Amino acid sequence: MQVGIHQAKTQLSKLIPAALAGEEVIIMKSGRALVKLVPVACEQSERPLGCCREQVQVYGDLLAPLPDEETRTFWPEQP
Repeated sequence: MQVGIHQAKTQLSKLIPAALAGEEVIIMKSGRALVKLVPVACEQSERPLGCCREQVQVYGDLLAPLPDEETRTFWPEQP
């Protein structure tokens, strides 16, 4: 599909779904192709579980409450 700049500005909300559906949308000016409207490729994949298994070490009880002196660092007004 080839559209002029004015038509692209007024019908952008219709051109975006067309480009997402795989249709080639080319924006023209004075009979010359200027730009092509294409979807952004999402190459993000799921991270595998345990990918940092050898890089992270936890010492002690991770869920234990912080000592009072540590708590006062974050909340000095607490008793």
